[in-house]
Amino acid sequence: MIRLMKSAALAVSVSLCASGAFAAENVRLTGSGASFPAPIYLTWFKDFSKNTAGVTVDYQSKGSGAGVQDFLNKTVDFAASDSAMKDDEIAKVGEGVQLLPMTAGEIVLAYNLPGNPKGLKLPRDVYSNIFLGKITQWNDPQIVAANPDLKLPDTPITVVVRADSSGTTAVFTKHLSTINPAFKEALGEGNTVNWPATDKFIKSPKNDGVTATVRQTPGAIGYIEYGFAKLAKVDFAELQNKAGQYVVPNAESGAEALAAVKMPENLVAWLPDPDGAKSYPITTYTWMIFRKDNGNPAKAKAMREMVEYSLTEGQKIADSMGYIPLPPSVVAEVRKAAQNIQ
Repeated sequence: MIRLMKSAALAVSVSLCASGAFAAENVRLTGSGASFPAPIYLTWFKDFSKNTAGVTVDYQSKGSGAGVQDFLNKTVDFAASDSAMKDDEIAKVGEGVQLLPMTAGEIVLAYNLPGNPKGLKLPRDVYSNIFLGKITQWNDPQIVAANPDLKLPDTPITVVVRADSSGTTAVFTKHLSTINPAFKEALGEGNTVNWPATDKFIKSPKNDGVTATVRQTPGAIGYIEYGFAKLAKVDFAELQNKAGQYVVPNAESGAEALAAVKMPENLVAWLPDPDGAKSYPITTYTWMIFRKDNGNPAKAKAMREMVEYSLTEGQKIADSMGYIPLPPSVVAEVRKAAQNIQ
């Protein structure tokens, strides 16, 4: 009987040791937040997990605001946000916060018009006033004047905006507030704003929700990340930039915009209205958010490796997915800052 008990104890001991060793080798990282970079992040994390033995990365696209809240609540290992993280939020994190710009993208104005007219041009004062609720018809004289070759219908404009706390909204409203003082005064900027309370403003969650609503709604216009528009094959407008030029979103016009701003020490750079004749006017970095002190060496190491993978292999697919590869100087700064994740 004693011998049997000893054998059982030994078996349990061996089993526990084995499972302990197994646990030490297998790391699961969880993240949540921005929908703007979700397509490229999910691709990166899947490839990284496949190519890194013992590491799995799970990411939930739920909007920047929700991701930052998860990070503050310590329910995730990392978060993602297009509106970075505010100083008062950072102050709540005793372990310290490291913000890393991991990719960049462009916000496009996707539209759905009868007859599918291509190459719609929208002047700065026009698209900002559409989202202010001041321009309400597609055949408005200002839109017609900018598009003499297009047949624009006598159709009401349905404006599709985000229903959730969104970094895409923060970037978009920062731009509109910069170019239109009336927009700044009436609505301001932020992850959420009080859009005009009319039946011509429809709210939809996340970038994919806005994309789907625009596709399903004749006369609709909505703001989404370029990659979503590319993937969904929706039409999007050429927007007038600071230099007065009409520009389409792509890697070149995005890179031109990024080149117009220098990355500061905290790695949070904004481009509310970039200089440059070829710059796309609504371009932004988007950030991953980490704790500096994670209390878990294996997780910290896996996160540093995940960042490195994203900076190398990950950047190679950015253009094809509708994102802007990081400038080499920014890659170098992010790589250095990633060493703060311990």
